[in-house]
Amino acid sequence: MSTNLAALSQAGVSIWLDDLSRERITSGNLAELIRDKHVVGVTTNPTIFAGALSDGEAYDEQVRELADRGADVHAAVRELTTTDVRDAADAFRDVYTATHGVDGRVSIEVDPGLARNTDRTVAEAADLWKTVDRPNILVKIPATEEGLPAITKTLAQGISVNVTLIFSVERYRAVIDAYFAGLEQAKANGHDLSSIHSVASFFVSRVDSEIDKRLEAIGTDEALGLRGEAAIANARLAYAAYEELFSSERWQALKAAGANPQRPLWASTGVKNPDYSDTRYVDGLVVAGTVNTMPESTLESAADHANVTGDTVSGTAEQAQAVFDKLSAAGIDITDVFITLENDGVDKFDKSWSELLETVSGQLQKAKG
Repeated sequence: MSTNLAALSQAGVSIWLDDLSRERITSGNLAELIRDKHVVGVTTNPTIFAGALSDGEAYDEQVRELADRGADVHAAVRELTTTDVRDAADAFRDVYTATHGVDGRVSIEVDPGLARNTDRTVAEAADLWKTVDRPNILVKIPATEEGLPAITKTLAQGISVNVTLIFSVERYRAVIDAYFAGLEQAKANGHDLSSIHSVASFFVSRVDSEIDKRLEAIGTDEALGLRGEAAIANARLAYAAYEELFSSERWQALKAAGANPQRPLWASTGVKNPDYSDTRYVDGLVVAGTVNTMPESTLESAADHANVTGDTVSGTAEQAQAVFDKLSAAGIDITDVFITLENDGVDKFDKSWSELLETVSGQLQKAKG
């Protein structure tokens, strides 16, 4: 077992893997990561499934069965992906039981093409929940303006949610409000609040990538000196918002009714700039009650040389705000950065979903001969 990952886990950070494939499940690799690398959950997205389904032969038998049944491409994609998520959820069932439902979670995303459609997102979330039929899944809904009411309506049905594609603290506050509203409605609908869980996926590395690009375009010494500062500062400000809102009277009333806190999840923690430490978004975001979902390369790097020295987030809000004050003074339009990141995030997942449909369509045609 990795002592670094053990230290991270002992510091209260849940380690989730940002990847899933049938090969990973059937080969025993996922079980190995659970056993040896302190992995207690998995997140998926359209990009991950597109990669998994285009690589290897693990899906061939099921594709042939789907082709024989005359399944269309959308039905095939749904069955292929939900099978993986169901099997992964079963692999995590012991973790789910041991943590009383906090971990052992597997996430599956609604069709990203629905990111701007509230009602269809709600319908698909309910359908995914019913189709996978496992208590330890989370349905991923993007935190677009249209996604916010979908989050509330989905939670109101007693469905656990992973809110994804959060970039700004302002939007994160709106996500927490949507979570509270969903729990309040779920309670009114007679659901057991203790059975509803949620995480809020706050994206990290993409913030540095976008802001660094803009700082380099500005090119002043002041601007260049701020490279690599924004992402961790942004996440630390998000955590300060979490602490504030989850100590409110509104939250205390929900907590008294059995509700679980919506844990901050650090997403996009793979480091994209080779000049930066490959564990910077692990080392700099250690705080109890959070999740860090890592691609396998980051997980391996963290196992090898993460520098876990205790809480690196609590009490850092003032310092983090100073970073954003300097970014604004240097000429960075912070609001535009977050709008760009959200739009790009939705577009990237939508493109991956199209690639996934194209891949499976080709596989179905091949299976039909």
